[in-house]
Amino acid sequence: MTCPFCSKNELKIELENDLAMAFFDKYPVQKGHLLIIPKRHAETYFEASSEEIMAIHSLIREGKRLIDEQFVPDGYNIGVNIGKFGGQTIDHLHFHLIPRYQGDIEDPRGGIRKMVPNLVEYP
Repeated sequence: MTCPFCSKNELKIELENDLAMAFFDKYPVQKGHLLIIPKRHAETYFEASSEEIMAIHSLIREGKRLIDEQFVPDGYNIGVNIGKFGGQTIDHLHFHLIPRYQGDIEDPRGGIRKMVPNLVEYP
């Protein structure tokens, strides 16, 4: 099976550096939901090099500035799913930078533990 991130067919790259790139999620849980990935195919966080993780971290910071300008969120969640039982559905490392908005859930305490329950149906 072809990796949808490696093929780049439907990706509109918003940010990139030598080792990583960022684009808006095709199935966002919030407006402005950004994915940050290594350019090299690495399936999980644990297979990425230290240099790739640093490049991803740099784009997470740039992505926050981009989202702040375009969407003006009130908070953020950053996450990565690892393996099938960790919720990973695409076998290419990807970090989620998810903007959060006041009122998106009744009580945001606990952050990702109570993350927005399926605002968008996932295929």
